[in-house]
Parts: sequence; C-alpha cells; structure tokens
Amino acid sequence: MNEKNFEYLRDQIKYTGFGEALESQLKEKMQKEEPNFTLTHNAQYGNDTAAATLNFNKSKESDLYFFNSYKVELQKENSKENLEQTFYINKGSNITMKEAYNLMEGRSVNKDLTNKEGEIYNSWVQIDFKQTETNGNFKLNHYHQNYGYDLEATLSKHPIKELETPKYKEDLINSLKKGNLQSATFQKEGNEIKQYIEASPQFKTINVYDSNLQRIDNRKSTEEKQSETQQTSEKQGSKKQNQSTDDDGPEVPKEAKKKKKSQSM
Repeated sequence: MNEKNFEYLRDQIKYTGFGEALESQLKEKMQKEEPNFTLTHNAQYGNDTAAATLNFNKSKESDLYFFNSYKVELQKENSKENLEQTFYINKGSNITMKEAYNLMEGRSVNKDLTNKEGEIYNSWVQIDFKQTETNGNFKLNHYHQNYGYDLEATLSKHPIKELETPKYKEDLINSLKKGNLQSATFQKEGNEIKQYIEASPQFKTINVYDSNLQRIDNRKSTEEKQSETQQTSEKQGSKKQNQSTDDDGPEVPKEAKKKKKSQSM
C-alpha cells in the first residue's frame, strides 16, 4: 500500500465532510489492492437520513487510488421515495457532504470551482430537479460571478440584526454560502423576531421563513426597510413644501395678470 496515497485520501475524505471514522476501513480496502472499492457513510439531518457511497478506483499505471465520486441517497421524513444524486471529486474545492444535502434540499451553494483549462472560478450551484443528465443525475445550474448576484447587498435590504456586527455578519454570509438554512434576527417595529433565511441566486434575493419554516413573502420581509425609506421621503417632501410656501413662487401668477392687464389698456 502506498502510504502517502493513503494519507492523501484520508485527508480528502475528512475535508469532504465524512470525518475520520472511515480511516481504518480505507486502509483495509487499500491493502487488498483491488481495482476498485467503496466506503459507506450515514448522516442524520434533523429527521432526514442521508446515506453516502464513496467510490474509489485504482490507477491502471501505478499503485495509486483515486477518490472519484460519492453517491447520496436522501430519505426525507415525509417521503416514501429516496432522492439520489452523485457528486464528483475534482482538484478544486469539493462539494462537502453537508453541502450535498443542502443542494438536495433545493438550496444553493457557493463554491470555487475549476474548469477544464484548470482555471479557478467562483459560482453558485443549484440542482435543477426538472432536468436530468445522461448519467441519471439531476442537472446542476451555475450562477457565475457575471450573473450579478451580490449576497451582501441583498442582505442589506433586510432589517437583520446580525449585519450590525462584523463577526456575526461574516458568519451569516459564510453559512448561507454553504447552502444552510440559517437563523437570523429580524428587527420589526421595535421587536426582535427569529426567522430563517437562505440564499436565492437565481432570483437575486434571499428566501425568508418564519419560526415554523413557512415561506414569507419577500415584500413583507422588507417592509421595515421600505417603511424607513418612505418616512424619510415624506419628511423631505414636507420640508420642500414648507420651503415653497416661503418663496415668491405663488406670487408669479399675480404679476403675470398685472402685465396682461396693462397690455390690454
């Protein structure tokens, strides 16, 4: 067994979100020197169960093994059928197990990916459950940097308390980029209300949910911001109106009448 190869795969498994529990099984499988093998990992997310099968192949030219992909079978609490999706391992930043679960929940994940030319680019990724690829996978939609989704600017439109503290703001943004449904404190009419948010790059917004995870209309979730803007504009409008009553504006029509009368005489 190639010891360096084992250490590399051990770390790759760990940082793809499968922890250290598979280390002994990995070593045992590699020592057998079979052309390919699999490892299994189970995870619980709330009442949902996710089972992952990790796929490894041995090089035909050396004793090196490669971690190629992992298949996730998601059993949701209220569903009789499993949802399946295979995630491929590349040289760049791999989609972790938790991110895979978030994607299969319909949420979006932000990743630094590598193209065929080896160039790194940033993109939001989301599963399109309406389209399937030839390999049976659901299609992955990509929303690149040029798509114009600015998560920080989008969050600033909402009265979220965590945005007022740099550290909490950073943690909130990082969590949303991982595809998490993240709790946030909304400030409404002097009260603090716990709600949940998720990134929505496709529509360049965020989705907001109440404490019971019921979707809230985005128009309602931004009403505080709009109310503040409206109050400011009303104050400015009132100020302008007061200014206009003090100037000579209303006297102009009278002067025009006098000139018209003198001309007729």
